[in-house]
Order: sequence, then structure tokens, then C-alpha cells
Amino acid sequence: MPRLSRLTPETTVGASKDLLAELVDRHGSVGDMVSTMAHSPAVLGGYLQLSRAMRRAKLDRRTSELVSIAVQAQQGCGLCLASHVGAARALGAGEDEIALAHDGWSADPAVAAIVAFGVQVYRDPTSITDEQVDTLRHHGYSDREIVDVVGVVALNLLTGAFNLVAGLTPGAPSVRRKA
Repeated sequence: MPRLSRLTPETTVGASKDLLAELVDRHGSVGDMVSTMAHSPAVLGGYLQLSRAMRRAKLDRRTSELVSIAVQAQQGCGLCLASHVGAARALGAGEDEIALAHDGWSADPAVAAIVAFGVQVYRDPTSITDEQVDTLRHHGYSDREIVDVVGVVALNLLTGAFNLVAGLTPGAPSVRRKA
């Protein structure tokens, strides 16, 4: 049961009204999370900016989705987890690969290292060691890709925490453009 109300371009004001109206006009609809984030122009704007910025990440999209699955399995946001599982499937990830990511692992040693790194960034970033970063480099990850994982985790922390606080769950309706 949602704890916070969803807003529409007609029920919100100020900067959020403009952001939400633009999104609905561009995409035809927005999900429950975005329409609820519209309560705060700072949160909605920050989410949109970080989300757009992460589309320019060097980290392979499939790997990014596997990291997101591992993080959301830890955080417990069913809405985010369902979204990332769907995206991983669309990128060709198999059910075994998704199940392993859910457990923070992969059959591929390089992917396992970056997924485990993402989970550790989420759980305890102060425990990251020079050796772990060197291991990621040994697996072929660049410094940019390593930094991208921090961005992926930050975006997942924001969306997952928001959805959990707002009481949003999978299967919620979306705000649509008026006909």
C-alpha cells in the first residue's frame, strides 16, 4: 500500500509540475516512482539527472543490470528488482545468470568480481581494499568502469530507498497523458 500519493501534471506545482509534464508528454506515461518523486523537485530532478548520466556509463549494460539485481536483492525493493530482472532478460541474461546475480555472484569470474564489488560498495564501502580494485583491473575493468559501479549503486540506493519509504510495489499503475 503506497504511503505517499502519486502526482500528475495537474496535481503538482512548480518545478516538479514542469518536469512531470515534460516526462508524460515525451513518454506518454510515467511510473509510480517518478509520479511520487514529484513531491520533491530536488529528488525528482536529481534522480532524472543521475539516471541520464548513468546512460553514458562505460560499464556494459548487462553487467550493470546484474550489479543492480545484486544490490536490489540486498536492499529489498521488489519494484526495482523486478525492473532490473526484466532489463537483464531483455539484454539476454538467462535465468541461471539472474539467480546468481540475485545471490551476488556470477559463473563468469570477471562478472562475479564486479557484482561482488557492487554489493560491497552498497553494504560497506569503507571495507574496499586496494587489492580488490587491482583484481577488478586484472579482470579488464577500467577505472571508469569501476567508478561507474559506484554510480550504479548510488542510483539503486536512491530508487530502492525511495520506493521502500513510499511503499511502492510491483504492478502499480502509471500516470498517463490525458487523451
